[in-house]
Amino acid sequence: MPKHGKNYRAAAEKVDSQKLYTPLEAVKLVKEVAPAKFDETVEAHFRLGIDTRKADQNVRGSISLPHGTGKTVRVAVFAEGEKAREAEAAGADVIGSDDLVAQIQAGEINFDAAIATPNMMAKVGRIGKILGPRGLMPNPKLGTVTMDVAKMVAELKAGRVEYRADRYGICHVPVGRISFDDEKIVENYAALYTEILRVKPSSAKGRYVKSIALTSTMGPGVKVDPAVQRNFMAE
Repeated sequence: MPKHGKNYRAAAEKVDSQKLYTPLEAVKLVKEVAPAKFDETVEAHFRLGIDTRKADQNVRGSISLPHGTGKTVRVAVFAEGEKAREAEAAGADVIGSDDLVAQIQAGEINFDAAIATPNMMAKVGRIGKILGPRGLMPNPKLGTVTMDVAKMVAELKAGRVEYRADRYGICHVPVGRISFDDEKIVENYAALYTEILRVKPSSAKGRYVKSIALTSTMGPGVKVDPAVQRNFMAE
């Protein structure tokens, strides 16, 4: 077990590890016990009752959070001609084709998300081994392989987040910053939880949402009651 500093230990003592908090209670507590001096990210962790070895139980997708994540997202677009001009007008940070592929092959990756038009995917495929492990590979299921590049650039900039269950069946997703109003974090959490419930695999057996925790970057986890699936603002 990693050793935690005294600030973390003092924060953890304020959290009842046996209690399931309402979303609003959890958000307030996460903000109260966040130990760092910087504006920590608030993350939601969903432990799901799925078998990730089965392809039909992979939980993955993306969603635009109502209030974004508070993070500045640098977006790259693989496009040419008119679509490249649309991407530039929409505020994309990096735009290119063969030149962008070469740049990435040289180890220069200065973006947080990537979009490609369908006709670019043969070229993007050459750098799949570089982008894939970083979670940067454009994917039609996530809407990042599209002809409507302007719309997707705007959504990513506004706070579209990807959720994906890891091999342990846990989704780790940012839902805001400590500096956000309580209500905005809860509304982001509500949108995300509603989406997680919506994409439940039909073949998943037993309890689908086993546990939920909210935490800040440096703070302790606070357990959230999974039974709260509406009226998220209730104390």
